[in-house]
Amino acid sequence: MTETVTKNFVIDFDSTFTSVEALDVLGTISLKSHPEKNERLKRIAEVTDLAMGGELSFRESLNQRLQILDAKKEHLPILIAMLNKLVSKSFKRNKTFLKEHADHVYILSNGFKEFIFPIVEKYGIKEENVHANTFVFDENDNIVGFDEDNILSQSKGKPAKIEALKLEGEIHVIGDGYNDYEIRKEGKANRFYAFTENVSRENVVKNADHVAPSLDEILYHNKMEGALSYPKNRIKVLLLENIHEKGVKIVKEEGYQIEIYPAGIDEDELCEKIKDVSILGIRSKTMVTKKVLEHANRLMAVGAFCIGTNQIDLAECTKRGVAVFNAPFSNTRSVVELAISEMIMLIRNLPDKIFSMHQGKWDKSANGSFEIRGKKLGIVGYGNIGKQLSVLAEALGMNVYYYDLDERLALGNATKCKSLKELLTKVDVVSLHVDGRKSNANVIGKKEFGYMKDGVIFMNLSRGHVVDIKELKKNIESGKIAGTAVDVFPEEPLSNAHEFVSELRGLPNVILTPHIGGSTLEAQENIAEFVPTKIIDYINTGTTTNSVNFPNLTLPILQDAHRFIHVHHNQPGVLAKITNTLAKHDINVMGQYLKTNDTVGYVITDINKDYNKEAIADLRKIDGTIRFRVLY
Repeated sequence: MTETVTKNFVIDFDSTFTSVEALDVLGTISLKSHPEKNERLKRIAEVTDLAMGGELSFRESLNQRLQILDAKKEHLPILIAMLNKLVSKSFKRNKTFLKEHADHVYILSNGFKEFIFPIVEKYGIKEENVHANTFVFDENDNIVGFDEDNILSQSKGKPAKIEALKLEGEIHVIGDGYNDYEIRKEGKANRFYAFTENVSRENVVKNADHVAPSLDEILYHNKMEGALSYPKNRIKVLLLENIHEKGVKIVKEEGYQIEIYPAGIDEDELCEKIKDVSILGIRSKTMVTKKVLEHANRLMAVGAFCIGTNQIDLAECTKRGVAVFNAPFSNTRSVVELAISEMIMLIRNLPDKIFSMHQGKWDKSANGSFEIRGKKLGIVGYGNIGKQLSVLAEALGMNVYYYDLDERLALGNATKCKSLKELLTKVDVVSLHVDGRKSNANVIGKKEFGYMKDGVIFMNLSRGHVVDIKELKKNIESGKIAGTAVDVFPEEPLSNAHEFVSELRGLPNVILTPHIGGSTLEAQENIAEFVPTKIIDYINTGTTTNSVNFPNLTLPILQDAHRFIHVHHNQPGVLAKITNTLAKHDINVMGQYLKTNDTVGYVITDINKDYNKEAIADLRKIDGTIRFRVLY
């Protein structure tokens, strides 16, 4: 029988256990009213980086920083309160692990025990396991130095301290600085993890046995149970089409590998890039086809950073157990504001007047210019955008009519039309806000243009394929359509570097915009927060709320249990087989959740942590299984 080896985890404090350098934070407190505050804080940061990078001896850096700080004992409670809020995320979520392994968890820091222990004791770390420097105060409680006899105040103090502790078993060092690596370099540790959740130092990373973006990764690497059930730095995320930086930041903070590409890419290139991708983020230009998905061996989720999902083969994603998330509400206001502004511009004939002014022509005339007050607006598609447009247009004095295939409750004084024909024959302005389903192709064509009034204003801010462009051009040239605004097109350039080609270019009183209905900073920021949050929640907990193609389940937080996530084809008998498999292995079920749609079933089973791991293999073998994973 193999003997279990004791593993001791020796953890740095600054920029590892906490996300900051404590002395830098102390400087913001002690120098708050100092006339040289900014210069001193900059110098402290510079000295810290030099020491952490191994370019300045620790003792010299410590002396310099304390001289610059001008700190007092009364500043320490304030510092502690601030540091309590700045504990690294992965240490916060693995508080249980730290408490359960308190006998073998050590804090080894060149910082100061006066502020370190009050932070780490809340995580179950014993005072005798906290090794750090201590301050020296004068009679007025000014911090004037440090205990120079303390081995940790000296260069290579950390390796010397580890040697003095005489720890039994393996020693695993976790830290962000060169002085942490020195423990391994001097042969006093079995392994050094470069901790990069907060900061990544090149000369530390290159010397590490393992680069860890979080404590979860370290626990996984050691086959120890943590808050998360997978190594995050092995989850690769591909973000295309210039996703907002807020979305990139959220994904980075999770510790995922990220590849960012500023434009859309074609099918063949995506087939190559997606082979080892777990999460794909796109906007509207990139097509996620069946061919692409056939190459996506590891894909778990797709995030559409927009409203529509017609660029994604949802049926194929569902068959393959790939959850798709979008942002159905996040850019609604931005699209509506563009529609209102373009409506006013067109009914005033402003595009032509603006162009004439740039040509040096002064055409001061009221001919062809009208107010929108009292005009009839026809909204085709009364979803989130259509409804909000309805409310704002009515507030501007318009009479609103709408038509939708689905039953929709009217807002305000809007009037529902029984047919598209009825709406088109009544209104002065037509605004399209339909979805991208294939059946909506050319929903506005020759017949529909024929129903419209002469001099109508026509707007499409929904999907490019819903309008017959050739017929639209004919009706603009004939004068039947007095003004046109189009934001979406059947074929759009993959990036800003490609030419925009359209039959609508150069036509009178026509506003052409490059698919920017939702392209405001506010909308993109909202989308960039919403979509990654939903995907991360799905990866971490199995929750599928707001998924476009998966059965929607909102799951409770996993507590003291393991979670089996089983995605299968919607066929009879799968749940019974799952239940029988659990019974066969005498597994105690603590909770079970099931939901299906036409294509797949989604079964979540929370079980007692003590079970035969052979059950996992049996559950994967169940006929109809698409995807199975375990959350710990």
